[in-house]
Amino acid sequence: MLSTTILLGAVAALLDTASAHGYVSGVTTNGAWTAGSNPVWYYLPSAQRAQTAGWDALNQDNGFVEPASLGTDNINCHKSATAGKQYATVAAGDSLKLYWNTWPDTHKGPIINYIAPCNGDCTTLTPGSLRWTKISQGGLITPGGSGTWVTDDLIKNNFTSSTTIPRNLKAGNYVIRHEIIALHSASNDNGAQFYPQCLNLKVTGSGSVAPPSGVAGTALYKRNDAGVLFNLYSNPTSYPIPGPALWTGAN
Repeated sequence: MLSTTILLGAVAALLDTASAHGYVSGVTTNGAWTAGSNPVWYYLPSAQRAQTAGWDALNQDNGFVEPASLGTDNINCHKSATAGKQYATVAAGDSLKLYWNTWPDTHKGPIINYIAPCNGDCTTLTPGSLRWTKISQGGLITPGGSGTWVTDDLIKNNFTSSTTIPRNLKAGNYVIRHEIIALHSASNDNGAQFYPQCLNLKVTGSGSVAPPSGVAGTALYKRNDAGVLFNLYSNPTSYPIPGPALWTGAN
């Protein structure tokens, strides 16, 4: 029988050679590390699967959610996601740094962050029960050619991206939805690639502002939105970041 070490090594090699593209391996706040979900969980006996803040999903190919699935629960936290069993603790107003295991430089596009209140325990929720509020976003930085994008900055920063938790956000349990939309094939219908990653957060502090009612994942985007059906190679001078309006009510 294969040892766990040999099995993990084989799976890691498989993930390294997968045709697509990355996942959030963990987060830090004030230097404290909290692990996210590693796709190898799927190949391990249930007793050996790590309990993390990250939501497990069927993204063992490091793959994506296609626009044809925007009306399904898969767009919330990736394919067939299940809730993380731990929390990353972060104070309102602090920066949360998210670590991708890798990202290809050809996969340019926006990075968007949402939160959803759990109204109690996040670890028992389903993706379809979450209601999302957008707290930060970034897209095209410098026009010219295919442009310089926030994903280029992510690569330069050792595959990390940061967002600030709104400083007046009410303390409690939340899910953060961190997402890259890769646009290299987005000039074709059903060509954009969505990489949503979810983690449980325990937000601390004295803030008193609760998020608005939020938006169901299935209503975040449409496949013909201007920022979803988009020609990266048309020398764009601007980019319309898709999704609901940015919420600044607790900043």
